[in-house]
Amino acid sequence: MSAELQQVTYEPFEQPCLSLQGKKALVTGGSRGIGKAIALTLAAQGADVALTYYTGCKFAEDVCAQIRDMGRLSGCYAHDIGDRETVHELRPHVMEDLGQVDILINNAGIARDRSFKKMSIEMWDDVLAVNLTGVFHMAKQFVDDMADRGWGRIVNISSVVGEVGNFGQANYAAAKAGVLGLTKTLAREYARKGVTVNAIAPGFIKTRMMQGIPDSALQAVINQTPMGRLGDPSEIAAGVAFLSSPAAGFITGHVLDINGGIKM
Repeated sequence: MSAELQQVTYEPFEQPCLSLQGKKALVTGGSRGIGKAIALTLAAQGADVALTYYTGCKFAEDVCAQIRDMGRLSGCYAHDIGDRETVHELRPHVMEDLGQVDILINNAGIARDRSFKKMSIEMWDDVLAVNLTGVFHMAKQFVDDMADRGWGRIVNISSVVGEVGNFGQANYAAAKAGVLGLTKTLAREYARKGVTVNAIAPGFIKTRMMQGIPDSALQAVINQTPMGRLGDPSEIAAGVAFLSSPAAGFITGHVLDINGGIKM
């Protein structure tokens, strides 16, 4: 018994592009921790990467040196993201070094923890100025240029605390929740202009911010995390690299949870 073979034709496979070759990225708070991991990961994917820092000049210069060793352009700028005038002064320096910004990573953040009863208005204002209003000002400086070119990526680093709250972090939780609302609104406004705007909500990650937590509280966090450990900054950076890539062009207004399962 013979079977007639039919010729099958396949559509050409278009491989997703994860490369950032030729792109220009700016990472706020890029000297240490999550920001450092993001800056180095974007550079490893082919991007030229500039970064801002508030403290830790030596650390920032070390990150820039590592980026240059990869054959990429880099620059670092002392910068208070909570100061509107300082943000405005940053733009010409970045443009001089990179020429343009295709990818903006709003990572810089601070914590001023205290129970709500004991939290001062200064602690509230400081955290909101950096963690939320600073994201607004940074986006204002660069998003319209992206829209004019028809391509851009903004990734805002929020937090699981902005999704579920946390004792002693009313200011931090409110700011990080605000980042999610800002992300979704910008995503709607710029979607048809070729700019995607997404957020990542990390869980508890091994950074300086975790160093001041008592061992008992740290163990409680680990016990609540289904994976039974803290996250690594490189795991956040991997998510940022994907959302920054051409392959993520149909993803906008999304909140990517990277938290070990602590919130599902």
